[in-house]
Amino acid sequence: MERTFAIIKPDATAAGNAGAILTRIEKEGFNVIGLKKIHLSKKEAEGFYAVHAERPFYGELTDFMCSGPCIVMILEKEGAIKAWRDLMGATNPKDAAEGTMRKEFGVSIDNNATHGSDATDTAAYEMAFFFSELELV
Repeated sequence: MERTFAIIKPDATAAGNAGAILTRIEKEGFNVIGLKKIHLSKKEAEGFYAVHAERPFYGELTDFMCSGPCIVMILEKEGAIKAWRDLMGATNPKDAAEGTMRKEFGVSIDNNATHGSDATDTAAYEMAFFFSELELV
């Protein structure tokens, strides 16, 4: 079994889509082994997205991620990283395939409803940023 990290972002949470997204995650065969609703501070958002600090969108991204509550999760499934990325769809909802989370719940490239780790090392870092092993069931 593989683990990956996922976020239901503030736009999807504010729109009342968290329940539908969680239902879909479970229907797709993911086991949710860690889950919590949080409201990131600016400093926490900057720390989480530090890898993007030199990119022009960094300030807007971190402002957005601390604009409201989000739901952070650890998902488990065979091939979880790829399976979650496939289920999320393209970063820009306009380019996302039908049936993907971002196509259904995303509004724009900035407000695209979900986040997911892109590789094993990224997943390990992101999971450890938000969860201790004691919080996983």
